[in-house]
Amino acid sequence: MECEGCHPDPGRRALGHKKEDAALPIELADFRASGLLAASGSFRVALLIPMCGSAGIWAPSCISSAQVAAAELNRKDGIGGRRVQLIMIDAAVEADEPIEETVNDLIELNAIDAIVGMHLSAVRQRLSKVVRQRIPYIYTPLYEGGETTPGLFAIGETPAVQLAPAMAALQAKYRPRSWAMVGNDYVWPRSSHSLAKSFLKSAGVDLAMECYVPFGLPSLSGLVDRVEASGAEAVLVSLVGQDAVNFNRQFGRRGLHRKAVRLSCALEENGLMACGRGNLERMFSVSSYFGSITTDANAGFKERYFGLHGDAAPALNAIGQSTYEGLHYLAALLRDYPAVWHLRSSRDILPVIHPSGRSYARDAGLKRPDVYLARADGVQFSDFKLL
Repeated sequence: MECEGCHPDPGRRALGHKKEDAALPIELADFRASGLLAASGSFRVALLIPMCGSAGIWAPSCISSAQVAAAELNRKDGIGGRRVQLIMIDAAVEADEPIEETVNDLIELNAIDAIVGMHLSAVRQRLSKVVRQRIPYIYTPLYEGGETTPGLFAIGETPAVQLAPAMAALQAKYRPRSWAMVGNDYVWPRSSHSLAKSFLKSAGVDLAMECYVPFGLPSLSGLVDRVEASGAEAVLVSLVGQDAVNFNRQFGRRGLHRKAVRLSCALEENGLMACGRGNLERMFSVSSYFGSITTDANAGFKERYFGLHGDAAPALNAIGQSTYEGLHYLAALLRDYPAVWHLRSSRDILPVIHPSGRSYARDAGLKRPDVYLARADGVQFSDFKLL
């Protein structure tokens, strides 16, 4: 079932690749209609991504990046000697069909072998109670941390390694006397802001305001009014997808960048372009991946990505790259830990060796992704600072 406003087939419309180069992912509705839900020779991965609502802006990049990983795996032995097939499922919080029921039914029918999920934490929390170690579940984006469910592996960065260093860097450079914090009303913004408030308290900096809003508000002018009235000299923007775009457009049009610097942990290249060049002055983003960053890992990933999809492919960004990495993490997890993956979790920090567009470093003996603070420069990011 589609959400209102969703295109019926983002996989066909948005990817821009040649059909002969790689098989298209199949949408859930087509998968059901095929009559082939029973187990087959393929290794079926449920690719859970938001296809509508505030986070729907991420879908084309997520699908395209996952497809590169599937093509790479299928040029070798697939997963466990079986060809990888991607099943696209709408995991937006605004989706009409309950994701828990969908996923549970597919697992019960042996129709899927694993999950790679790039969706909001609110959805992950619901699904973690349903999957119950029956199939591996790789959760790919940045998130609030603390996930310990067995059989569920969260591979994105957390506020401790992402947000805190970025706030410290901006505080040192601009010395704002107060911060405002705005976000959608769910676990990731609230948890991130809790850490941010601890940082401000330790730095002796004031919190001017804090506000959370539902997804998809028709207007964010009231929220921008509150930020402006607060007099904050820095704003932590923890809004998702289109909500972040709408906020930043209004913020820029009012010229509020002259009064306050902005920081986001989730603004990526698609959102940047949607905000518009003139609305991004003194806008910063922090992430372990940017499409324009010049690292060996990203150079290789970009070559494979555009080699498959062509120059008109959706923008490379952290959200999309995470699905590429998630599929490779899944394959390596099942290769190296086939008998125990269901007993392990993110907390175990398994040494899973897998391809990635991100660069990794060693910190106290543990492998962690490099994290960068970047400045919005027109409709791309630049001035990368390793944190």
